[in-house]
Order: sequence, then C-alpha cells, then structure tokens
Amino acid sequence: MKNWIQQALDISWDYPTYRQHLTDLLEQGKTTGSNQSEFYLKIARLNQSRMKRLDKRTQLTDDLLAALEEVKNSYQLLALTEGWCGDAAQTLPLINKLAEASPQLDLRLVLRDENLDLMDLFLTDGGRSIPKVLFLDADTKEVVTHWGPRPALAQKMAMDYKYKPEPKEDYETHHLELHAWYTKDKTLSTQAELTELLKNL
Repeated sequence: MKNWIQQALDISWDYPTYRQHLTDLLEQGKTTGSNQSEFYLKIARLNQSRMKRLDKRTQLTDDLLAALEEVKNSYQLLALTEGWCGDAAQTLPLINKLAEASPQLDLRLVLRDENLDLMDLFLTDGGRSIPKVLFLDADTKEVVTHWGPRPALAQKMAMDYKYKPEPKEDYETHHLELHAWYTKDKTLSTQAELTELLKNL
C-alpha cells in the first residue's frame, strides 16, 4: 500500500491546481475520467458552481476549530476524487478549509480512476465511492484514519436508493434530492464528523 500511496502523492495536486484543472477541462467541454457523457458533463458543470459557492461561503464551526487547535502531529490528507463526483464537490471545499486552518494538515488530491489499486483498498459497500480522504502520518505516510465518501445522513440516502427495490425513481431525481439535503445541511454534518475524527487522531 505504501508504494501506491507514494505513487499517488507523486502525481497529486494542491487544491487550487485541482480546481484549475477542472476549470480547464470544462472549457474544453470535458470532465475527468473516461465517461464523457452529457449527463456527467452536466453534473461536472453543476459541481463547478457548487465548489465556487462553498469555497466562498464555508466557515468552520467553533467546535471544529477547537479540535484543530488540539492536533499536535502533522498529517498529509490525500483525497481521491473526480470532477464529476457531486459528493466531492460538496465536501472537498470544506476539507480544503480544514487544511488551510491548520499548519499540521496538508491537502493533496488525485483522481480516483488513475489510482484504482489504492482506491480498491478503501471501498464502501463494495463500491469505489468518492471522495475518500486518507489521513496520512506526514513522516511515514502510514494511513492513520480516513473519511468519506459522505457524511452519515447522506450515505444513508445513497444506500437507501441503491437497495430500493425496482421500480425506483431515476438516478437524476435521487441526485437532486441528495444535493438538496447538502444545501440545507450547509456542511454542518460533515464538520461534526471531522471534529470527532480530529479528536481521535
């Protein structure tokens, strides 16, 4: 695993470079990965708007800031993501704010489909769900803990849809309902989970 982690780190981006990469692709009518369907491109364009809004508006809670103050060791956060992933768009701006707020945390991002060997060590219900954020010891690159792909309430919505018997609403309807929840939640569920994660580092 350490080899795959190092290989991922070697090709990783910081957050501004990742955001610019997505912007450049969309200007070419593309997103990341091999699936360039109109549905994926539509979501990728929505994600750009979501990330732009969250980059500007996200503020860390007092509880999360307090937990950050207690982080003594240094960690590298390695996020597996893709430009078409709506959950990544809803959570990575917050992860970036987290890293920006602490000298103990450094965020790097890589594309899931370019790092499948690593991704397959962190499956969710057997699937390659993203984002997946690995908290690595900054010196040894050992995985200390990980978070993702969604806060628990959003994950329940995703699993309820996945296992709902047929016939069920189309995926686009589910996608809209999920992101309506994210908008209403205003990152608070994710911040609460990250607060507890940091307390247990």
